[in-house]
Amino acid sequence: MLLIAGLILLALGLFSGAFLVLIPLGLVNGTAGLTLWILFPAFTIAGYLMAAIPTEKTALPMLSKVTGALLIVLALISAAGLVMQGSSVIEAKGDSFSLWYVLVLGILLGAAGIGAHRRDAPA
Repeated sequence: MLLIAGLILLALGLFSGAFLVLIPLGLVNGTAGLTLWILFPAFTIAGYLMAAIPTEKTALPMLSKVTGALLIVLALISAAGLVMQGSSVIEAKGDSFSLWYVLVLGILLGAAGIGAHRRDAPA
């Protein structure tokens, strides 16, 4: 049950991050409210930890790498959006600060997830 709850929270955290990226790019209508700003890192981290607790030792590296890769993808989409807005390829839909927010958190958390279970790391 803890694994399922953790995966749902993790998905909701990534969903919040996706909306923080899609709204300023004009791909989704709406506004990025404070709730999304708080729930993106909170649900992503809490969901990962809840899913990691009951996960078998052999499956934990896969959970970390998949979560990290998804966060890096969100960060790269944010970076591409910032470059396209900066070069006026696309019109900015409001403030682009949420793109910076997802870029920084996505890179930090994503790199931590991918690098957490390296084979050459000491036990």
